[in-house]
Amino acid sequence: MGLKKLSHKLEDYNQRLERGEARKIEAGHVIAILEKLRNKHAELEAEIEKAKSVEKKDRLKRKLAVAEEQITRAEWLLEEIS
Repeated sequence: MGLKKLSHKLEDYNQRLERGEARKIEAGHVIAILEKLRNKHAELEAEIEKAKSVEKKDRLKRKLAVAEEQITRAEWLLEEIS
């Protein structure tokens, strides 16, 4: 999901929030998720270093790319709600 789509989802969320159909996203919640994502990122990097087979390294690198994208989204969201 690109930042344009994420921005659209945030706009939809804000409209639901105004109508009372959603709860407010707290910055502390996003920060907690960011910590978990960064820890997972570090774990994946360590696993890649230890991996012996090319297949396992490739799989772990794909997971690492997903984690990096999620970190980018969470950082963006934190900026938007702060």
